[in-house]
Parts: sequence; structure tokens; C-alpha cells
Amino acid sequence: MQYTIRNVPTEIDQALREQAATERKSLNQVLIDVVARGLGLAQKPKKLRDLSDIVDGPPLEPEVIQALEDQRRIDPELWE
Repeated sequence: MQYTIRNVPTEIDQALREQAATERKSLNQVLIDVVARGLGLAQKPKKLRDLSDIVDGPPLEPEVIQALEDQRRIDPELWE
């Protein structure tokens, strides 16, 4: 389906073009996304079921890193 929109205010045009450039999308796709969000039809982002919220946390202290390395070490005597 195609639509023609006339008399778009300059500030709206500029904002849409900036958003298109920032998101590296076509102006057409940005307009579709904006209209869909405005109508409550935009797809909600998928909830990730991974550990990214933990993995992307603050850097670990050296003591914690050493403790993790100690836990990963395999004891050959346990495998005999």
C-alpha cells in the first residue's frame, strides 16, 4: 500500500531524516516504524533468555577471576 503525505512541517522532516541516518534505515522504513509505534502496533522487543545482564556487568576483581580459574582447573586424580 502506498500513501502520499503533504505539508510535512520542516522540524518533523528534519527529525525523521536524522533518525533515518542514525538508525541507517530508509526514510520510508522510519516512517512506517513511527506510525506503527504511534498506533500501538509496533512489535515489542523480544525478551532475551540469556545471561547478558550478568555478563555485561562491571569488571571482575582479580580475586574473583582467580577463584573462577581455580574452579575450572581439572584434578586428574578425580578422573582415574
